[in-house]
Amino acid sequence: MNMRQGVDPLLVADGVSKSFPGVKALDDMHVELRHGEVLALVGENGAGKSTLMKLLSGIHTADTGRFLLDGQPFEASSPSEALQLGISIIHQEFNLVPDLTVAQNLFLGREPRRGLFTSDRALERQARELLDRLGLVLDPSTRVGDLTVAKQQMVEIAKALSHDARVLIMDEPTAALNDAEVETLHQLIRDFVSPRTGVIYISHRMDELKRISDRITVIRDGSYIDTLDTATTTMPEVIARMVGRAIDTDARPENVREDRPVVLSVDGLSTKALLDDVSFDLREGEILGFAGLMGAGRTEVARALVGADRSTGGRIVLRGRDVQIPNPARAAALGIGYLSEDRKHLGLLLDQSVADNVALASFGDRFARGGFVGEKAVRREAEQVVTRLAIKTPSVDRMVKNLSGGNQQKVIIGRWLVKDCDILIVDEPTRGIDVGAKDEIYRLLGELAEQGKSIIVISSELPEVLRLSHRVVVMSEGCVTGILDRDDATQESVMELATQRHSAPATVIEAEELADMPTEDPTDTPAPDPRQAGRS
Repeated sequence: MNMRQGVDPLLVADGVSKSFPGVKALDDMHVELRHGEVLALVGENGAGKSTLMKLLSGIHTADTGRFLLDGQPFEASSPSEALQLGISIIHQEFNLVPDLTVAQNLFLGREPRRGLFTSDRALERQARELLDRLGLVLDPSTRVGDLTVAKQQMVEIAKALSHDARVLIMDEPTAALNDAEVETLHQLIRDFVSPRTGVIYISHRMDELKRISDRITVIRDGSYIDTLDTATTTMPEVIARMVGRAIDTDARPENVREDRPVVLSVDGLSTKALLDDVSFDLREGEILGFAGLMGAGRTEVARALVGADRSTGGRIVLRGRDVQIPNPARAAALGIGYLSEDRKHLGLLLDQSVADNVALASFGDRFARGGFVGEKAVRREAEQVVTRLAIKTPSVDRMVKNLSGGNQQKVIIGRWLVKDCDILIVDEPTRGIDVGAKDEIYRLLGELAEQGKSIIVISSELPEVLRLSHRVVVMSEGCVTGILDRDDATQESVMELATQRHSAPATVIEAEELADMPTEDPTDTPAPDPRQAGRS
């Protein structure tokens, strides 16, 4: 892909430093983007990636150092000035107006006018020409709020490319996309890259870097570490530079002992919308993974279990007795904690302190006396959680929105430990979290299981499910199609079960039955892509 033609690099950050009160975010940073290149920029949360991007796009100003574009110094004082220079950034958080149409969002503030009024016909024609040029199947007249997250991402990309960008900066562009949508995005990037353009691509998904980047620049703690040629490096080498230590990416859990008691038994769980006769057991000290393709029903199982979605049938047996769980509050009272996949909107009070978030589920039964909250008790418990889970925060008074994604996730886990939940349901435990923090979350969940906690893990990343789980429940179209022990769970065996289709309630296929299942001729049907497993 690298089509470097110019003598000077396309974009250079040279000796750049930036400090905020009490924090040095960047220290003597060096980044070089060549012509016709996709440069991956990687580092743990808090490494300085976002600060560097905000300097490049004119949101902040550097304390020291310089930026060069085609060998000429520049300094963008605002995002609009950066756009005029040809530097366009796509943030992880969308910057779209949901009540406006696709066309209106694409050219917001740049609408074609007829006299004093916007020409809607010209606007829609201009938008359609842009979308057709990019190969995006979107209706310009559709309200953006009615689009899927993936299609909203495509609108963001089209908006960025409409500015005739030379440098396109993409911050976690695939966090909410499935594999087919990721490939569409990558094709857009390949079409965009030319001898006069380049892309800086920020992602925590290590597998994507091999597929899309030419080189990988690693930063750590605000400092430049190394730049590696993607073709000649391995992801463990990249990860080791990111976190300053080697991480065993092939680790697997030890099998849970089969003589341990069943703490949760689900029999025939069904919902009106999707679930059909879902059954499984969860043992004490076990991590039970849930895998399946997009729309398989994994998150719906979690929501039905804790009463967030209404079930239409089935039994839930908790420690040997039937229970009814009409809402999440009842689930928490029974010792079942639920960590939602959307931690920022459904799991955390972002503008509240670490202490308040840790105590949130326990105010009524642990910290309130006579209508008053015991602030000292809250702080003492929160400080113990911070120490136990190694949460990186200056104090328990720190607002949660100022923590990294990994530490935010730890705060939610700490909340349910304070509540003393014996069962944790964790949906997408590492979404948007860097590889070093992922390893810490994995270690933490493993330690909790060793202490006797029972954990259900739902993840869009199949390698993550295999890395964590003692057993794997595989789902397809709202049904359980198989339950695999650790030794039998591979990407291939999971995909065999995840791609089964059902017009009637499914029968569970145990691991030993896989060998006897008929397989189709590979010349007739292409093998399923294991990376698709787990998207929901």
